Amino acid sequence: MAGRVAVFLFAITLAAPPSVRAQEASWDSVGRILGAPDVYAAGYHRYNLPRRDLTLRVGDVTVAPALALGAWAGFSGMPEDATTMGDLVVTSSEVSPVLAQLARGRIEVTAVHNHLVGEQPQLTYIHFHGQGNAVALARRLDRVIALTSTPRPVQPAPTQPLTIDTAAVFTALGHSGKAQGAVAQLSFVLVPDTVTLNGRPVTPALGYGSPINVQMLDASHAVATGDFAVRGPKVGALLTALAEHGITATAVHSHLIDESPRLYYIHFWANGPYADVLRGLRAAVDAVR
Repeated sequence: MAGRVAVFLFAITLAAPPSVRAQEASWDSVGRILGAPDVYAAGYHRYNLPRRDLTLRVGDVTVAPALALGAWAGFSGMPEDATTMGDLVVTSSEVSPVLAQLARGRIEVTAVHNHLVGEQPQLTYIHFHGQGNAVALARRLDRVIALTSTPRPVQPAPTQPLTIDTAAVFTALGHSGKAQGAVAQLSFVLVPDTVTLNGRPVTPALGYGSPINVQMLDASHAVATGDFAVRGPKVGALLTALAEHGITATAVHSHLIDESPRLYYIHFWANGPYADVLRGLRAAVDAVR
């Protein structure tokens, strides 16, 4: 039976138009170059590059890699004319060589900033943007990532029993997501407009998704981080909602350059009773909507 299934799938692959097979081969090549599997969802190809080599602490909290160490590179469009964006998580000693190599590789740096406050070790997040042939872009990014200690090839995350109450998280935030171990991850798109960059439409989840990650520390205590991508008129209401619920806005900044309309990205850190953290996050989402 297994053999017949394999033959059937192989026949489907051969039946695909040559152009489709060529595109699939290109995205496979991008994954091999970056040393990460291709996760296709929400209209773009995502290659996750988690910094599992780091042990990160914020105060007395040991931060799970899935909460705040998720470096990544995303690609949208066609392989021969792709847009890439992403976020590199780098240590203090890695910042200078990474920026220099991005410049040499003609990949635009669109932001250099913090996401957290008071973390140890101190981290910098570098956002980038490039356009061109996807495989060529991947080769240039590979030279950048090689200057960091990012573990590659990326191995599947160690299997962990699910300890976070996903029903509580997804119900409280009115949105489903994914979870493993003690961390639940959700992503919203809170900008209703079509956003363009250099005259090209930006794939929403690639360029202005709003990820929210929640880590359950024990049955009554949680932390959360992420960022909200919003239009300017929403910034004030969002900051007020966060402050009123004891959630710290850790950064207000850009991720893109010369996008239209102008967007702002607000990062946050929540630490408190599980129900209070979820209630505050929902209030922030509602304030933006």
